Amino acid sequence: MGMMGREGRRLRAGEDRFAAYLDEIVSALGHASRDEPARAYCTGLLLPGERKSVEPMAARLDPERVQARHQSMHHIVAQAAWADAAVLGAVRRAVIPAIERHGPLACWIMDDTAFPKQGTHSVGVARQYCGVLGKQENCQVAVSLSVANDQASLPIAYQLYLPEAWAADPIRRAKAGVPEAIAFATKTAIALDQIRQAQAAGVPEGIVLGDAGYGDETAFRVGIAELGLSYVLGLRSGTSVWLPGQAPLPPPPWSGRGRPPTRLRRRPEHQPALVKEVALGLPKRAWRTVTWREGSKSELTSGFAVLRVRPAHRDTLRSEPWPEEWLLIEWPEGSDEPSKYWLSNLPPRTSLKRLVHVAKARWRIERDYQELKQEIGLSHYEGRGWRGFHHHASLCIAAYGFLVAERCLFPPAQRFTPDWIEAPAPPQDFRPRGAAHPA
Repeated sequence: MGMMGREGRRLRAGEDRFAAYLDEIVSALGHASRDEPARAYCTGLLLPGERKSVEPMAARLDPERVQARHQSMHHIVAQAAWADAAVLGAVRRAVIPAIERHGPLACWIMDDTAFPKQGTHSVGVARQYCGVLGKQENCQVAVSLSVANDQASLPIAYQLYLPEAWAADPIRRAKAGVPEAIAFATKTAIALDQIRQAQAAGVPEGIVLGDAGYGDETAFRVGIAELGLSYVLGLRSGTSVWLPGQAPLPPPPWSGRGRPPTRLRRRPEHQPALVKEVALGLPKRAWRTVTWREGSKSELTSGFAVLRVRPAHRDTLRSEPWPEEWLLIEWPEGSDEPSKYWLSNLPPRTSLKRLVHVAKARWRIERDYQELKQEIGLSHYEGRGWRGFHHHASLCIAAYGFLVAERCLFPPAQRFTPDWIEAPAPPQDFRPRGAAHPA
C-alpha cells in the first residue's frame, strides 16, 4: 500500500509539472482559444507512436472525435498566427533554470539539419546537401542554436534556410506563405542573427561551437568575435593558416609617389600551409592522448595536437595579419591521417584538455536532433507552408524541452517518456491518409 501510495504521488507530481509547464507555453500563444489544441499537440508529440503528424496524433488523443480533434490541431499548427519566437522564449525561460541546476551554460551550439522531401512544393525544398543522407538531395534545411552544459542541451532558435531560387520566386513564396521580411540569407548569416537575438534576450552566454560549415567562413568567426564571444569551430582540411611565428609580409616600402601601400604580401617562397599539411608535419612529441568523456561502452579517447597559428584567408586584402588562434587537430589511433580540425579564439593559456572538452561538446546537438526527429516527430510534419513548418518545430521543441527539464530532475535514460502521459488506443479501423490498406 505504501509503495502504491508513493507511486501515485510520483505520477501526480509529474502530471502537475507537465500542466504547469504547458501553462507557461500556451501563455505565449496570444489567445485563449489556442490553449487547448496546443496542449493536445504537445501531449501528442510526447506519446508513443510511429508517426507524429496531425492525423495519427488526433486519433491517439481522441479516438471518439478524430475529425474534430484533427481540425483543431491542424489549425493551431498550420493556420493560427502566433509568434514562434514567443513560444521558444517561454520554453527557454522554463527549461534553462532546470539545466542550470547542474552548472552554468557552457556552450552555444550552431548547427543545421535536413529533411529529405519528395516533390518541389514544400517551402524551401531544393536539391542541396542533405546531412542525413550525406549527399546532394531534394530536402529542406533548418538552422538552429542550442544552449548546453555537461548535463543537457536545448534548442532555443530555429529557422528554415530559404535557398536563393525560393527567395527570388514571388509565386512560390506566396503559395508557401513566406513572410515579406524573409530575404535570402546564408546559413551562417542566419546563425549570426540567432546569436545576436540570444544575446539581446539575455540568454547566459557560452562558447560558440559549430562544424566546418560554419568555422570555415571567416566572416562568421569574425562576427562572433565582434560580439565578444569565444568559439571553437570546425575546419576543413584544406583551410590555410600561417605556421607558428609566421605571418604575411608587411606592405612594401613607400616609393614616395601615390598613396603609401597598406596591404600585406606573400611571395612564392613565403606562403601559408593547409591545416592537413601542418598536421602531417608535426613531430610525434606534439601529439597527446586525451580522454574527454565517458561513452556508452567505454571512455572516449583520441590523439590531439594544438598550436598557435594565424588564419590566412584573404589576408593580402588586409593591412594587419589576423590575430593568432588555437589550431586543434585530432588524429585517432590507427587512422592513416588526421580526422578533424578546429580553430578557437580561447585565451592563449587554455589547456589542451580544456580545448578538447569544449570542441567535443558539439555532440549534444546531434543527440538532440536524433531525439527530436525519432521520438518527438520533428521530421513528421506533412504541411508545405512556412508557418506550419515553424509552428510544428516550435511545439516539438516545447515538448522536448519538458523532457530535458524532467531529465534534470531524475537520472538520465536513453529513452525517456513520462509514464503518466496516457492516451486511449485509436479506433481499430483507423488508418492515416496515405497508409496502405491491410491485405
